[in-house]
Amino acid sequence: QVQLVESGGGSVQAGGSLRLSCVASGFRFLMAWFRQAPGKEREGVAALSNDGRTRYEDSVKGRFTISKDNAKNILYLQMDSLKPEDTAVYYCAARTDYLLPYASWLRSIAYTSWGQGTQVTVSS
Repeated sequence: QVQLVESGGGSVQAGGSLRLSCVASGFRFLMAWFRQAPGKEREGVAALSNDGRTRYEDSVKGRFTISKDNAKNILYLQMDSLKPEDTAVYYCAARTDYLLPYASWLRSIAYTSWGQGTQVTVSS
């Protein structure tokens, strides 16, 4: 297990930006950001492998960027051009044992550790 602590959520108007941070007790084979809106299932937003490959959910491509600072053990999610439909609780997740196939990177079942979540609210 790895400890994950998210921060950086808040309220912003449509078109604005936020940067989420996830402090991790070391990086693992795969790390990702998920989100869950009220009444909806948790969905994968962006994933980053230990060798630098990324995968994004279609609705955030070109707007969100996942990155990490290896020296500080921090995973980031830069969110630009935010839309009201981006409103959700955002979670940091990590895969701690081995790297899974690319096709599974945005599936919640692929991850073994989760943070507590941070709320993002985008108003129109």
